[in-house]
Amino acid sequence: MQFRGLTRLIALVALVGICPATASAQAPEPTITFRSGVDLVSVSAVVRDKKGRVVRALTPKDFVVLEGGQTRKIVSLQADEGAPASVAFLVDGSGSMRLGAALELSRHICGWLLSTLDKTKDDAALMSFDTRLLTLRDFTGGLEHVRSGLNELETFGATSIYDAIAGASAVVADRARNRRAVIVLTDGADNASSYSPEEVAWIASTIDVPVYVFAVGDTMTAEAGAANPQAQTSPLAELARATGGDFFVANSPALAVTGISRLVDELRHQYLIAFEPSSTNGLRRIEIRARNADLKVSSRRWYTGGLGD
Repeated sequence: MQFRGLTRLIALVALVGICPATASAQAPEPTITFRSGVDLVSVSAVVRDKKGRVVRALTPKDFVVLEGGQTRKIVSLQADEGAPASVAFLVDGSGSMRLGAALELSRHICGWLLSTLDKTKDDAALMSFDTRLLTLRDFTGGLEHVRSGLNELETFGATSIYDAIAGASAVVADRARNRRAVIVLTDGADNASSYSPEEVAWIASTIDVPVYVFAVGDTMTAEAGAANPQAQTSPLAELARATGGDFFVANSPALAVTGISRLVDELRHQYLIAFEPSSTNGLRRIEIRARNADLKVSSRRWYTGGLGD
């Protein structure tokens, strides 16, 4: 896909095509951290071994940061398991979610994840979407208040998944001091977005907001308890992984629990890696690797170097 310029990507955050239902639903303009004159880029990363277990106690010497094939200097690394978390639940409210148990399973997944948060330091928000982005609960440490909003979820109309993810990411980006995530519950059937998965992945990456997608609809059916390979390579799955998040087929309680366990692990066991950016303006692709080839690193794939056009 041809790159259309950073200006359009930043403008994407405003999401002209999504009309918030209330003033609280409007996405504030995100702080684009990595502009010209900023010395360091910070990237959150999760490391797993061959068995899928989270790896702790690594040092800067265990990582390599590559930009355009060139190594960038790692300046610092932090691994604070006690950092507060800000989580935005984004539940598909389109008409297709009426089918099967998609909406009810989405409520249960949100409830299970809320029970893993710490009400003394974490906060959460609840949003829904059809062709609009709706805020049912603003960010709050009152997690039971967020839980009560799950009963207000409704289904109607067409689906703008990609536009909604970009809008929710912009809201979460304002929680700059916390570990952040957008958690999407959807049947995966987008039919009304103005923006492509690639564009949304770029914008979510540049503001360092990982997106985790739980696919709960029958269109993502898993056979014999195994995740559908076609779903795992879908544009929605690629979007999630490009932001440093992940994609889970979760149309049964057992699969949902597996995804929840993995997400909670990643939210609590992230490394924050700071490195020296290049002097080149515009959108820059990066890759973070572990020097140990048996370890897999998940992180965002893009940052903005300057204010390119």
